[in-house]
Amino acid sequence: MKFRTASLSEQGGRDVNQDHCGYRILDKGGCWVVADGLGGHRGGEVASQLAVNTILDRFEAAMGFEAEDLFSYVQAAQEALIAKQAEEPRLTSMRTTLVVMVSDFSTARWAHMGDTRLYLLQGGSAQYRTKDHSVPQAMVDAGDIVEDDMRGHEDRNRLLRALGKEGDLRPAILEKPYTLHQGDAFLLATDGFWEYVWEPEMEISFCKSANPDEWLMRMERRITQRAESDFDNYSALGVFVD
Repeated sequence: MKFRTASLSEQGGRDVNQDHCGYRILDKGGCWVVADGLGGHRGGEVASQLAVNTILDRFEAAMGFEAEDLFSYVQAAQEALIAKQAEEPRLTSMRTTLVVMVSDFSTARWAHMGDTRLYLLQGGSAQYRTKDHSVPQAMVDAGDIVEDDMRGHEDRNRLLRALGKEGDLRPAILEKPYTLHQGDAFLLATDGFWEYVWEPEMEISFCKSANPDEWLMRMERRITQRAESDFDNYSALGVFVD
Protein backbone atom coordinates (compact mmCIF):
# COMPACT_ATOMS: atom_id res chain seq x y z
CA MET A 1 0.00 0.00 0.00
CA LYS A 2 0.99 3.62 -0.51
CA PHE A 3 -0.04 6.71 1.42
CA ARG A 4 -1.01 10.23 0.47
CA THR A 5 -0.92 12.65 3.42
CA ALA A 6 -2.07 16.22 3.97
CA SER A 7 -1.53 18.32 7.09
CA LEU A 8 -3.29 21.32 8.60
CA SER A 9 -2.54 23.31 11.76
CA GLU A 10 -4.06 26.72 12.47
CA GLN A 11 -4.29 28.92 15.55
CA GLY A 12 -8.02 29.60 15.09
CA GLY A 13 -9.14 32.49 17.27
CA ARG A 14 -6.28 32.16 19.75
CA ASP A 15 -3.08 34.23 20.01
CA VAL A 16 -0.80 31.17 19.92
CA ASN A 17 -1.09 27.81 18.17
CA GLN A 18 -0.37 25.16 20.80
CA ASP A 19 -1.07 22.28 18.37
CA HIS A 20 1.61 20.53 16.36
CA CYS A 21 1.56 17.74 13.81
CA GLY A 22 4.00 15.96 11.53
CA TYR A 23 4.75 12.73 9.70
CA ARG A 24 7.57 10.81 8.09
CA ILE A 25 7.29 8.19 5.37
CA LEU A 26 10.44 6.11 4.92
CA ASP A 27 11.34 3.10 2.78
CA LYS A 28 9.94 0.52 5.19
CA GLY A 29 7.21 2.39 6.99
CA GLY A 30 5.63 5.63 8.10
CA CYS A 31 4.73 7.51 11.27
CA TRP A 32 2.07 10.20 11.78
CA VAL A 33 1.64 12.30 14.95
CA VAL A 34 -0.78 15.02 16.10
CA ALA A 35 -0.56 16.75 19.50
CA ASP A 36 -2.53 19.44 21.34
CA GLY A 37 -0.48 21.26 23.97
CA LEU A 38 -1.66 22.52 27.35
CA GLY A 39 -0.05 24.86 29.87
CA GLY A 40 0.77 28.52 30.51
CA HIS A 41 3.88 30.49 29.52
CA ARG A 42 3.63 29.02 26.00
CA GLY A 43 4.20 25.63 27.61
CA GLY A 44 1.58 23.93 25.46
CA GLU A 45 3.32 25.06 22.31
CA VAL A 46 6.64 23.66 23.58
CA ALA A 47 5.05 20.41 24.76
CA SER A 48 3.29 19.56 21.51
CA GLN A 49 6.28 20.35 19.29
CA LEU A 50 8.67 18.46 21.53
CA ALA A 51 6.40 15.40 21.67
CA VAL A 52 5.84 15.25 17.91
CA ASN A 53 9.48 15.81 16.99
CA THR A 54 10.75 13.32 19.58
CA ILE A 55 8.44 10.57 18.36
CA LEU A 56 9.28 11.12 14.70
CA ASP A 57 13.01 11.14 15.44
CA ARG A 58 12.77 8.00 17.57
CA PHE A 59 10.74 6.22 14.88
CA GLU A 60 13.33 7.06 12.25
CA ALA A 61 16.18 5.90 14.49
CA ALA A 62 14.52 2.66 15.67
CA MET A 63 11.63 1.78 13.38
CA GLY A 64 9.13 -0.69 14.78
CA PHE A 65 5.45 -1.48 14.48
CA GLU A 66 4.63 -3.57 17.54
CA ALA A 67 2.73 -2.33 20.59
CA GLU A 68 5.95 -2.15 22.59
CA ASP A 69 7.52 0.02 19.89
CA LEU A 70 4.65 2.47 20.07
CA PHE A 71 4.94 2.57 23.84
CA SER A 72 8.67 3.29 23.56
CA TYR A 73 7.99 6.23 21.22
CA VAL A 74 5.44 7.72 23.62
CA GLN A 75 7.79 7.06 26.53
CA ALA A 76 10.60 8.89 24.74
CA ALA A 77 8.31 11.89 24.30
CA GLN A 78 7.35 11.73 27.98
CA GLU A 79 11.00 11.68 29.02
CA ALA A 80 11.77 14.62 26.75
CA LEU A 81 8.96 16.66 28.32
CA ILE A 82 10.04 15.81 31.87
CA ALA A 83 13.64 16.77 31.05
CA LYS A 84 12.49 20.08 29.56
CA GLN A 85 10.43 20.83 32.66
CA ALA A 86 13.48 20.26 34.86
CA GLU A 87 15.55 22.52 32.59
CA GLU A 88 12.97 25.33 32.52
CA PRO A 89 10.84 25.53 35.71
CA ARG A 90 8.35 27.88 34.01
CA LEU A 91 7.27 24.87 31.94
CA THR A 92 6.53 22.51 34.84
CA SER A 93 2.78 22.56 34.09
CA MET A 94 3.09 21.88 30.36
CA ARG A 95 1.18 18.88 29.05
CA THR A 96 0.02 17.62 25.68
CA THR A 97 -2.53 15.22 24.25
CA LEU A 98 -1.27 12.93 21.54
CA VAL A 99 -2.23 10.47 18.82
CA VAL A 100 0.39 8.54 16.85
CA MET A 101 0.01 5.99 14.05
CA VAL A 102 2.70 3.76 12.53
CA SER A 103 2.47 1.54 9.46
CA ASP A 104 4.65 -0.98 7.63
CA PHE A 105 2.54 -0.41 4.47
CA SER A 106 0.44 -3.53 5.06
CA THR A 107 -0.83 -2.93 8.61
CA ALA A 108 -1.29 0.05 10.93
CA ARG A 109 -1.25 0.48 14.69
CA TRP A 110 -1.93 3.54 16.81
CA ALA A 111 -1.75 4.94 20.33
CA HIS A 112 -3.20 8.00 22.02
CA MET A 113 -3.52 9.99 25.23
CA GLY A 114 -6.18 12.61 25.89
CA ASP A 115 -8.82 13.76 23.41
CA THR A 116 -6.83 14.04 20.20
CA ARG A 117 -8.49 11.43 18.01
CA LEU A 118 -7.87 8.98 15.19
CA TYR A 119 -10.76 8.17 12.85
CA LEU A 120 -10.75 5.28 10.37
CA LEU A 121 -12.91 5.49 7.26
CA GLN A 122 -13.60 2.29 5.32
CA GLY A 123 -15.37 2.58 1.99
CA GLY A 124 -16.09 6.21 2.77
CA SER A 125 -17.78 5.38 6.08
CA ALA A 126 -16.42 6.29 9.52
CA GLN A 127 -16.13 2.86 11.16
CA TYR A 128 -13.88 3.58 14.13
CA ARG A 129 -12.52 6.30 16.36
CA THR A 130 -10.27 6.28 19.39
CA LYS A 131 -11.98 6.74 22.75
CA ASP A 132 -11.11 10.00 24.54
CA HIS A 133 -9.49 10.14 27.94
CA SER A 134 -11.81 12.87 29.16
CA VAL A 135 -14.65 13.52 31.59
CA PRO A 136 -17.32 13.68 28.84
CA GLN A 137 -16.14 10.33 27.43
CA ALA A 138 -16.35 8.81 30.93
CA MET A 139 -19.90 10.18 31.20
CA VAL A 140 -20.80 8.56 27.87
CA ASP A 141 -19.32 5.25 29.04
CA ALA A 142 -21.35 5.50 32.24
CA GLY A 143 -24.55 6.21 30.32
CA ASP A 144 -24.98 9.69 31.78
CA ILE A 145 -24.90 11.44 28.40
CA VAL A 146 -25.02 10.35 24.76
CA GLU A 147 -22.05 10.69 22.45
CA ASP A 148 -23.55 13.63 20.55
CA ASP A 149 -23.49 15.62 23.81
CA MET A 150 -19.69 15.45 24.02
CA ARG A 151 -19.22 18.24 21.51
CA GLY A 152 -19.66 21.51 23.35
CA HIS A 153 -20.00 19.87 26.78
CA GLU A 154 -19.08 22.19 29.65
CA ASP A 155 -16.45 19.68 30.86
CA ARG A 156 -15.02 18.92 27.42
CA ASN A 157 -11.60 20.31 28.41
CA ARG A 158 -11.25 18.14 31.52
CA LEU A 159 -8.78 15.43 30.57
CA LEU A 160 -8.06 12.23 32.45
CA ARG A 161 -4.74 11.50 30.72
CA ALA A 162 -2.09 13.65 29.07
CA LEU A 163 1.61 13.49 28.34
CA GLY A 164 3.97 15.42 30.62
CA LYS A 165 2.98 14.35 34.12
CA GLU A 166 5.71 12.29 35.74
CA GLY A 167 4.68 8.77 36.73
CA ASP A 168 1.42 8.89 34.76
CA LEU A 169 2.25 7.34 31.38
CA ARG A 170 -0.84 5.39 30.30
CA PRO A 171 -1.24 5.53 26.54
CA ALA A 172 -4.04 3.51 24.96
CA ILE A 173 -2.42 1.29 22.31
CA LEU A 174 -4.19 -0.79 19.67
CA GLU A 175 -3.33 -4.37 20.60
CA LYS A 176 -3.94 -6.10 17.27
CA PRO A 177 -2.63 -4.33 14.14
CA TYR A 178 -5.20 -3.19 11.60
CA THR A 179 -4.82 -4.67 8.09
CA LEU A 180 -4.91 -1.91 5.50
CA HIS A 181 -7.26 -1.95 2.51
CA GLN A 182 -7.25 0.14 -0.62
CA GLY A 183 -9.55 3.11 -0.14
CA ASP A 184 -9.06 3.34 3.62
CA ALA A 185 -8.57 6.80 5.06
CA PHE A 186 -7.37 8.06 8.43
CA LEU A 187 -8.04 11.37 10.13
CA LEU A 188 -5.84 12.31 13.10
CA ALA A 189 -7.30 15.45 14.67
CA THR A 190 -7.25 17.65 17.76
CA ASP A 191 -10.45 18.51 19.60
CA GLY A 192 -10.44 21.97 18.03
CA PHE A 193 -10.95 20.19 14.70
CA TRP A 194 -13.38 17.34 15.42
CA GLU A 195 -15.55 19.46 17.74
CA TYR A 196 -16.88 21.32 14.68
CA VAL A 197 -16.97 18.49 12.15
CA TRP A 198 -19.48 15.68 12.65
CA GLU A 199 -18.71 12.15 11.47
CA PRO A 200 -21.28 12.19 8.62
CA GLU A 201 -19.65 15.40 7.40
CA MET A 202 -16.24 13.74 7.47
CA GLU A 203 -17.72 11.06 5.22
CA ILE A 204 -19.39 13.50 2.84
CA SER A 205 -16.24 15.60 2.54
CA PHE A 206 -14.18 12.46 1.91
CA CYS A 207 -16.46 11.22 -0.86
CA LYS A 208 -16.25 14.60 -2.61
CA SER A 209 -12.45 14.82 -2.39
CA ALA A 210 -9.87 13.56 -4.88
CA ASN A 211 -6.99 13.85 -2.41
CA PRO A 212 -6.36 14.40 1.31
CA ASP A 213 -5.59 18.11 0.85
CA GLU A 214 -9.05 18.67 -0.56
CA TRP A 215 -10.57 16.55 2.23
CA LEU A 216 -9.01 18.71 4.94
CA MET A 217 -9.92 21.90 3.07
CA ARG A 218 -13.60 20.92 2.89
CA MET A 219 -13.70 20.10 6.60
CA GLU A 220 -11.82 23.27 7.53
CA ARG A 221 -14.50 25.26 5.75
CA ARG A 222 -17.08 23.82 8.14
CA ILE A 223 -14.93 24.80 11.14
CA THR A 224 -14.55 28.42 10.11
CA GLN A 225 -18.27 28.69 9.34
CA ARG A 226 -19.36 27.32 12.72
CA ALA A 227 -16.76 28.46 15.22
CA GLU A 228 -17.05 31.52 17.46
CA SER A 229 -14.44 34.31 17.31
CA ASP A 230 -12.31 32.88 20.14
CA PHE A 231 -12.31 29.28 18.90
CA ASP A 232 -9.53 26.83 19.64
CA ASN A 233 -6.47 25.89 17.59
CA TYR A 234 -7.32 23.12 15.12
CA SER A 235 -4.97 20.61 13.53
CA ALA A 236 -5.27 17.41 11.53
CA LEU A 237 -3.52 14.91 9.32
CA GLY A 238 -5.52 13.32 6.51
CA VAL A 239 -4.17 10.05 5.15
CA PHE A 240 -5.39 8.21 2.05
CA VAL A 241 -4.42 4.56 1.52
CA ASP A 242 -3.88 3.63 -2.16
